[in-house]
Amino acid sequence: MVSVSSALSTWGSSGLAYLTGLPGGPPDFSRASVLTRAERIAGAIADSTGLAIDATTLLSGRAGLLGLTRRGRVSPGGGTRLLPVRDGWCALTLSRPDDVAALPALLQVDDLPADPWAMLQRWASTQAVAAIIERAGLLDIPAAGMGETAPTPPRIHPMGPRAFQRASTGLLVADLSSMWAGPLCGQLLARVGAIVVKVESPRRPDGTRAGNREFFDWVNGEKLSYCLDFDRQADELQGLLAVADIVIESSRPAALARRRLGPEHVAPRAGRIWLRISGYDDSRPAFGDDAAVGGGLVGAAVDGPVFCGDAIADPLTGLEATRAVTESLVRGGGELIDVSMSGVAATYAALPTEASVSHWPALPPPVPPQSRAAPGLGANNDAVRRLVSERRCLSC
Repeated sequence: MVSVSSALSTWGSSGLAYLTGLPGGPPDFSRASVLTRAERIAGAIADSTGLAIDATTLLSGRAGLLGLTRRGRVSPGGGTRLLPVRDGWCALTLSRPDDVAALPALLQVDDLPADPWAMLQRWASTQAVAAIIERAGLLDIPAAGMGETAPTPPRIHPMGPRAFQRASTGLLVADLSSMWAGPLCGQLLARVGAIVVKVESPRRPDGTRAGNREFFDWVNGEKLSYCLDFDRQADELQGLLAVADIVIESSRPAALARRRLGPEHVAPRAGRIWLRISGYDDSRPAFGDDAAVGGGLVGAAVDGPVFCGDAIADPLTGLEATRAVTESLVRGGGELIDVSMSGVAATYAALPTEASVSHWPALPPPVPPQSRAAPGLGANNDAVRRLVSERRCLSC
């Protein structure tokens, strides 16, 4: 049992208190139990794989690399905001150019000011949460109502025959996910000896490639890079999926289904584990900050909620997904695992809270150790094709 004082001290030294609270106000210690659970999950992974995981670095490492701090109802990364609405609170994310381009249709205006957030906030204050989510969803803008999602553990579905209990060493992982949660799971599997292939499209590569290079390396530095057109080269991609022991993806089901790349379209393989990460229990887009709000994982302030940590639903989901995969390996695989980012956030939001103000110091987020440079887009295409050919021959 971890004492309250120990949990508060660890939360403060991790950088997470520094990232939670109003700008210019005191750091927020109310969610210290989040890190306690994350450390327990990391310990469970270590018990089954031997991999030592620093949960504090996983949760605050991106903020350390980017030099982020707490900004209250603006996410530390700046892309998401908490807005008071007619019947509660809502989070909206404008991280992509397409999100901003869709705002005139959302607000039903012809022109936007250079900074659209004030106009967006005025509009949101007159709307109900459900109406905002519905309208934003039609325009593919990430949105969530605070606390809309119930705690949801990974859902396990049988999918083909099991294999003998296996270690992760030497397993082939096809990582089709992007951003943070799925790629983090892939990176942790790579660190325990799996061969992880990061799969990207030349037309829509992982968006984090265009961001902070150190962050991209941190999450993808141990992987092979495989780049191919999901439409024109779907057969080739299906060949990789057919020989993969583990598949990680965060696509909308229809996106893979129309290319015949879903789990029901790929040739069966004994013991295969298919990990599917979603933002919510529907097809809405999601980022770590709005998914955290959807799960109710927010900090406390006298006049309303504030963001908790930096996109915290992402690393928490990556950690929980890794545990689900390692447990599936013990059972022999043959499973489809569904993990919802907002459902994970809700699980952590349901943990006991503490007083938000503490005498413990709140240190800035630590910078993770330097990582191996991730390969360039498609740098390992030939090596991956040889690997697929070899694996196909072994299974003949």
